Amino acid sequence: MNIPIRIAGIGFQVPETVITNDDLTKIIETSDEWIKTRTGIEKRHVLSGNESAVEMGIGAAKKALEKAKIDVEKIDYIIAAASLGTHIYPSTACEIQAAIGAVNAACFDITAACSGLIYGMGISRGLIKSGMAKNILIVATEGLSRCLDWNDRASCVLFGDGAGAMMLTVSDDNQDDIIAVDLKAEGHLGHFIQMGTPGKNCPLVEQNDEAQMFVKMDGKEVYKYVVTKLPNYIEECVEKSGLKMSDIDYLVPHQANMRIIEALEKRLEFNPENVISNIKDYANTSAASIPIALVEAVESGKMKLPCSAILTGFGAGMTVGTTVVRLREGIV
Repeated sequence: MNIPIRIAGIGFQVPETVITNDDLTKIIETSDEWIKTRTGIEKRHVLSGNESAVEMGIGAAKKALEKAKIDVEKIDYIIAAASLGTHIYPSTACEIQAAIGAVNAACFDITAACSGLIYGMGISRGLIKSGMAKNILIVATEGLSRCLDWNDRASCVLFGDGAGAMMLTVSDDNQDDIIAVDLKAEGHLGHFIQMGTPGKNCPLVEQNDEAQMFVKMDGKEVYKYVVTKLPNYIEECVEKSGLKMSDIDYLVPHQANMRIIEALEKRLEFNPENVISNIKDYANTSAASIPIALVEAVESGKMKLPCSAILTGFGAGMTVGTTVVRLREGIV
C-alpha cells in the first residue's frame, strides 16, 4: 500500500518563565559572552512550580489539532517523544490522551532524545501507509531543566523546556507530504550523552551505586560526530526522496548549537537565509526544537508556505533522524 500522508497541523508551547544568560551568572561562574560565543544561546524557557512536560504537550497538541481541524475522537494513535515526562508510567502519551479526550487513540512513548520527532514521523508513516491508522498525533515534549546539574556550566547553559506537536492524516489529494524518512542509531556511541535513572537494589542483595538523574554530555565528541556524519545522512535522505538539494527550500535542523548549524549550512551549501534557527531564544529543547523553530519561522515570515524542507534531528543514543517534507499553507 502507498497511502499518501498530509501534515495537517503543527503547534508548540513553552513555559512563560525565561532565564537569560545573565541570570545564570547568579548561580554558576559564566557570562553572557561565554555562552553566546560557544553556543549561540541567549535565553531559554524553563518549567516552574507545578508546570510539567505533560502540560506543555497538551498545549502544543491542542494548537496542532486546531490547525488540522480533525475530530479528536478520530485520532488512532498518540506518540509522545519525551525524554523525561511527568511519570515513568502512565506514559506521557496516555496523560495527553486523557487531557484532550482522544478516547479512541492507542498511546505510547518513544525515547530517541533530540531525534524524537523524526522517529515519531517515521513510525507514523509506516502505520498510515500500511493502513493501520488514518490519524496520528505526535507530541514532542521535554522538561530537561529538571534533570540538569545546575552546578555544571558545561551542560546546564545548553537546554530549555518546550513542546511541539504534529498532526498527520491521510492525504485527500494524493500528494504525499512526507517524501522520505531516514532513521539511524549508533548505540556504541551512547556514552556521548547519558542520563541515569535513580534506584536502589533490594536490601537483601548487594547494594549498587545509585545513579544521579543528570544529563551528562561530551560536547566535543558530539560536535565531531554530528559535523562528520550528519551531512552524509542528510544527503542520503534527499537522494532517497528523488529530489536534489537544490530542490529543497529550507533546512530546519535540531537546535543544539549554533556552531553545528553553521557547519551543516556550509557543508550542504545552503543559503543562510534558508536555514532556520531560533536557538538564541529557546536553547536546546531536544525533540521539541524542530517544531518550535518551524512554527516560529512561519509565523515570523521567514518560511514561506507552501514549501519543501529538510527536518533533521540528532541526539542521545546516538540517534539521527532526517525527513524531506512538503509543508502546506494553513498548517501553522
